[in-house]
Amino acid sequence: MSSKSNYSYVGIAFTILVFGIIFIPKIVDRIKNGDIVRSDRMSNVPDNNFSNMDKLMYLEIDGEAKKVPDFSFTNQHGDTITNKDYLGNVYIVEFFFTTCPTICPIMSRNLVDIQERFKGIDGLGIASFTINPSHDTPEVLKAYAEKYGITNPNWNLMTGDKDDIYQLANLGFNLYAAENENIAGGFEHSGNFALIDKNGFIRSRSDQFGNPRIYYRGTITEKEKYNEDGEEEEISMLKEDIKKLLNE
Repeated sequence: MSSKSNYSYVGIAFTILVFGIIFIPKIVDRIKNGDIVRSDRMSNVPDNNFSNMDKLMYLEIDGEAKKVPDFSFTNQHGDTITNKDYLGNVYIVEFFFTTCPTICPIMSRNLVDIQERFKGIDGLGIASFTINPSHDTPEVLKAYAEKYGITNPNWNLMTGDKDDIYQLANLGFNLYAAENENIAGGFEHSGNFALIDKNGFIRSRSDQFGNPRIYYRGTITEKEKYNEDGEEEEISMLKEDIKKLLNE
């Protein structure tokens, strides 16, 4: 696993390369007027002083809103899980591995924090894909889930064919993942989370320039606020945006 600095530069550079050079996307706000309906079913969830209630953007590539590609993998219980199992749910996507010595434990704790934040609220799932499937069998993933206190029934830790997982990461989500025997852990990957809406579309809020932020930084806790490189935590932002999508 790379250091936080390596992750930052490699992951961000890869995302910019794919979205900015290869695809040259025209990324615009695809929120349709009147298609968002607020409900009261989240009224019992504390708002943690969230204030930005702007609608979330769709990502467009070649005029098409980017949707989660088809996938089929095995989860920690030995069950086959596909992208269709998540339809109707808001969910978070991450790529990790159980023996990761650096950022994965932080990412997992942040996701458990989100799990607890929305505990008892239907419709939230998490999809965690291991990038070391030869080691991370369903049994290993189950032990990892127990270690971190993963209780959400819609949180699947998935393993399967390595090539399929890497294609899903690097092309399906543009979340960098690679083997690298020269770094700690033998693998490097993005520490970002992707947020998916109930219809399977990748969503995000806009930045100060009106462009989508695309992903959410998963390697800094709310308590930390900032990391050693001065990057700000985005877990509080992710919690707010999950709430928005749950209310759509």
